[in-house]
Amino acid sequence: MTADRVARRVLITGAGGYLGRETLACMHEHGASFDALVAMDVRETPAHERIAGVTYITGDIRDRALREILLAHRIDAVAHLVAVVSPGKKDDRAFLYSVDVEGTGNLLEACIAAGVEQIVLTSSGAAYGYYASNPVPLKEDDALRGNPEFAYSDHKRLVEEMLARYRETHPQLKQLIFRPCTILGKNTGNQITALFHKKRIMGIAGASSPFVFVWDRDVADAILLGLRTNAAGIYNLAGTGTLTLREIAGLLGKPYFEVPASLLKAAIAALKIVGATQYGPEQVNFLRYRPVLSNTRLLQDFGFTPAKTSREAFEFYMAHNRHKG
Repeated sequence: MTADRVARRVLITGAGGYLGRETLACMHEHGASFDALVAMDVRETPAHERIAGVTYITGDIRDRALREILLAHRIDAVAHLVAVVSPGKKDDRAFLYSVDVEGTGNLLEACIAAGVEQIVLTSSGAAYGYYASNPVPLKEDDALRGNPEFAYSDHKRLVEEMLARYRETHPQLKQLIFRPCTILGKNTGNQITALFHKKRIMGIAGASSPFVFVWDRDVADAILLGLRTNAAGIYNLAGTGTLTLREIAGLLGKPYFEVPASLLKAAIAALKIVGATQYGPEQVNFLRYRPVLSNTRLLQDFGFTPAKTSREAFEFYMAHNRHKG
């Protein structure tokens, strides 16, 4: 990437989150120079974590004053990176909905009222849902079915339905939507990476559970490219290729074993009853029916080729996290 100046004033929501920090670091590393770069998060960014030339503000995307923030900084492009990926045991569905869905709706209204030209959003491959009947691979025009039992998956579906309505009613606001698969980097930590740190890798009998990975820096680079080119469209964001859990176990040098889905559901149900996990038996489908995303449109239409394949992204993660498992 070049260090050319782009006459844009960009606000990043969720700038203190995992992907927000990676995106800001990517912009700094590549010398991206916008007319203004505003980093907003609900938490105040510590002074030692701030990047020179970036304006840091504390704000909530659910706040009705969001329009005034956009106007005050004369923002013409927004990168919306807010998401609650791994909720804690105390996070209830209403709270998650207020952030994921209502917060995005509030942001869209603020963007329209403030005359913002483009919004770049990270949706998720989870919006397609975890279903045995999903096409392999999934393409951008395939149905978004989410899963009502998974807040993250269901909310991503609802947000995308909202975005489709806004494309019809407010076409002046360009939308660039990325649907990342499982994101991996040096510092990734979530319910998926937790699987890799077990002494043994567990799979579900009769399910290959193929994973598609994307390097976190590739996600940040794609966002940066979209901002620089003022692009619009919907793109799966995934490295090329897949890895099954059996293959992942081999790369980790760990034993692999399979259990019947019915047995695993019963075990999770029992653990939830005694408070040992916040997840329920429906979690089995999360592992059993992994969405396999096609990146053909990303490569051919958006013109972006991830630097790492799925395997390379996993190997990068593994190289930096060997001490954890």
